[in-house]
Amino acid sequence: MTATTIDHEQASALAARVREAMLRDDHATAHMGIAITAVGPGSATATMAVQRWMLNGHATCHGGFIATLADSAFAFACNAYNEITVASGFDISFVAPAREGDVLTAVCSEQNKTGRTGVYDVEVCNQAQQRIALFRGRSYTMKGKPVLG
Repeated sequence: MTATTIDHEQASALAARVREAMLRDDHATAHMGIAITAVGPGSATATMAVQRWMLNGHATCHGGFIATLADSAFAFACNAYNEITVASGFDISFVAPAREGDVLTAVCSEQNKTGRTGVYDVEVCNQAQQRIALFRGRSYTMKGKPVLG
């Protein structure tokens, strides 16, 4: 086993500990039924089933719920280094509708992290791998750690 492998394993284990610590108090993610299914240094995957109460007047998933799913993946990805990190902004483009019963998956990956700022991209797809939305988040790292010790 190389030092790089050990470092990646340690970073992945830390990211998992941060995920558990954050989930304890993340009531929005829990309420919406969002599951954080994978997390690693600068990355995260989140899933959510579109439920009837999430539909708008066109019988499609309200964009705010899709944005929340993407934002949750973004939050877990940028906090995975065990540094308290918040969003400084994001943009989202909706490219296809999501419908009741769809299972959406948001995959977040870090594009750049320099100093206290970062840029992260999230692709949201349905269960047929059809792209639903593209999200770009900008982060700012503050003082403090989600997991102590």
